[in-house]
Order: sequence, then structure tokens, then C-alpha cells
Amino acid sequence: MGIPSERRIFRTAPDTQLVGFCHWQPNRLTAQTVLLLHGLEGCCDSHYMHGIAAKAYAAGLNVVRLNQRTCGGTEHLSSTLYNSGLSADYRSVVRELAETDQLKRIWLIGYSMGGNLLLKATGEMGRTEPALAGAVAVCPNIDPTRCVAELERPENWIYHRHFLTQLKARLRRKAALVPGKWDLKGLERITRISEFDDRYTAPDGGYRDAADYYDRSGARHVLDRIAVPTTIITAQDDPFIPYAMFVTPTIQQQAFIRLIAPTHGGHCGFFQTQQAQEDRYWVENRIIEIVTGVW
Repeated sequence: MGIPSERRIFRTAPDTQLVGFCHWQPNRLTAQTVLLLHGLEGCCDSHYMHGIAAKAYAAGLNVVRLNQRTCGGTEHLSSTLYNSGLSADYRSVVRELAETDQLKRIWLIGYSMGGNLLLKATGEMGRTEPALAGAVAVCPNIDPTRCVAELERPENWIYHRHFLTQLKARLRRKAALVPGKWDLKGLERITRISEFDDRYTAPDGGYRDAADYYDRSGARHVLDRIAVPTTIITAQDDPFIPYAMFVTPTIQQQAFIRLIAPTHGGHCGFFQTQQAQEDRYWVENRIIEIVTGVW
């Protein structure tokens, strides 16, 4: 990206470390900070993470590109798998940035699964973290039960196959590091993400089963507790993030939440015709405007 970069380890639990890459402004204490979190089977080096990071830094913001647990080649830094309910990790990172780095205005920006996690963290923090300035979530899966059901529909087989293939590969890497912890017998016969989550993700995360995991991990349960300016950007034609999830009193009547829902945009796409002053990545440009107060 051609901007200053510092690798950083955040210890969020006794057995868990997250790797982030920090891009500090020359005077980091006077700049706002954006903490960026990727989606399912992404990492801090996903193309959209680099895209928004470059724009944010150019706009005068500190940037922290963060990997979720086990992502970005960090399988060895956590004893667990990652899941949609681990919002405590990001509350811990915000607390460290505020207390150790003395940063005063921190924005949380997440995509898809990362959007759910950061909305969940934002709701859980409520008014308890003065440094938390706001949040932006792009196509967040705030109700995993409904989102997984949509993802497993036949017309979404390309997305589904990609995610499931990557999840299996990650589990194999984890299992090689901790022999005997996960029973891989029959893994190749699993054909649905819900099966994978029922057998591996849910029990690993302390949930009864996949249904319990999907229900409890959704940010929808704490949206009413959000107490900082928060924007949700989702496309009405997203193939597996149902727009109906957002047309609820909890969101539409929440004073701190603004919903932006273009008719088209797919899942975290939102491509536009090249403009004179900005590139094709519409949502990245809007996020910068939100954080800097232009939009």
C-alpha cells in the first residue's frame, strides 16, 4: 500500500493473540483511528481491507487492519477456532488502543461476519468506552440463523462451496497444530456449513449446537444498546444477508443507528461507474466520508 506499517500483537485472552497491522499518522494522538475487520475466511490482507486502509490513511486517519482468530496465517496463536460470537476480542483491542496507546477516537469498521462482530462489540460496550467514536458495518450477518439458511440455498452454491472448502482447510491446519483436539473423521463428507458448525464451530466455542451458536452470536440481540453513531450499509439484493433483517423497529427506531440500503450492491460489492474524484469502490468512499463527517 506504500504507507508506514507496524505489526502488532494483541493478547485478547490468556490463550489467544490477534495479529494486526497498524498504519500510524505522524501524530497518531491527534488523528482518529479506524479498526478494520474482515469477513468469513478473509484476513487483514483481503483486497477490500487494503482498499479501505489506503483511503483511510490518505484521509489522515490511523488504521489498524486486524485478523480474526486463526486468520491470516495465525492458526498457531489461538487454541480455538474463530466464530461470530467472539466480540470480546474486539472489546479488548479497543480497550488496549485507548488505554495503552492513548487514542481518543476509535471507529470500528467491519465487513459481513466482521460487521456482526463489531456491531455486537459496540452494543456490549454501550457507553462504557469513552474512546469509541462510532461504527460502520457493511452487510453484517446480524442474524446468523437466517443468513446461513440463505447461504445454503442452491443459487448461492458458489459462495457456499468457497466458504466451506476454506473452513475445512483451516480446520485441518489447526488440527495439525493440536493433534487429537478435533476429530477429522468424516470431515470430507460434510456438505453444508451448518453441518460443519454443528460438529466443530459450536462445541469449540462453548455452544450447545449450531442452532444455539447462530442464535446467540447475532448482533441483533444488542443493537438496542448501541450508544455511539453507527451506520449499517447493506444491499437490498445481497444474496445471503436478507434485507428484511434490517427493516425492524430495533434498527429503524434506534437513535444511534443509520441504515443505508441501496437497491443493488450484492454482498459487500457496491461497485459504481468510475467517478472523476473517486474510484469504483463506492462503499469504501462512503465509509471515509462517514468517519470524517462529510456524509
